Amino acid sequence: MRSKKDAPVDHLGVEHCCDPGVPPKQERRYQVLLALMLSSQTKDQVTAGAMQRLRAHGLTVDSILQTDDSTLGKLIYPVGFWRNKVKFIKQTSAILQQRYNGDIPTSVAELVALPGVGPKMAHLAMAVAWGTVSGIAVDTHVHRITNRLRWTKRPTKSPEETRTALEEWLPRELWREINGLLVGFGQQTCLPVHPHCQSCLNQAFCPAAQHL
Repeated sequence: MRSKKDAPVDHLGVEHCCDPGVPPKQERRYQVLLALMLSSQTKDQVTAGAMQRLRAHGLTVDSILQTDDSTLGKLIYPVGFWRNKVKFIKQTSAILQQRYNGDIPTSVAELVALPGVGPKMAHLAMAVAWGTVSGIAVDTHVHRITNRLRWTKRPTKSPEETRTALEEWLPRELWREINGLLVGFGQQTCLPVHPHCQSCLNQAFCPAAQHL
């Protein structure tokens, strides 16, 4: 079901929102972090559009700090909670400039300490920006689908609880790819409302399919 890799996440996800050739590498890592911050509660298509406008404007720590809030808001609108994200982006950019010489932190603990950065973003930043698998990135898609498939010993109530439960049994070599696979699956088939169970190849062994 995911062999075609044609879901929005496959061509508009965070890894595709950044300029792979931008020098130095720390600027690309900054773009990765900002794309993740923008992506919260936002469709991939909207995040990609905002990132395109930011890159055209100039997407470095210095350029963002020199951009007034009104202009930054217009550049990222209509991402979800864009007003809050303007504030978080400015605060985080200032911290990166002051404490990390314009780069992003190299640990999950330091990343989640930044304004507007949650655990899922931190684990994805570690994987995409630093090439390090620190944990499973669990968003609403991964949380919903793993509970529907009962991949956790008991129902979980939050993405972080789901992450812990999955990491107990899922082989570490699969931790990075599970996010993209399930996010795309959730975008195309296992929808939050009215999932396409009749056309899903998991139907026969998905507990949730028997009740939907």
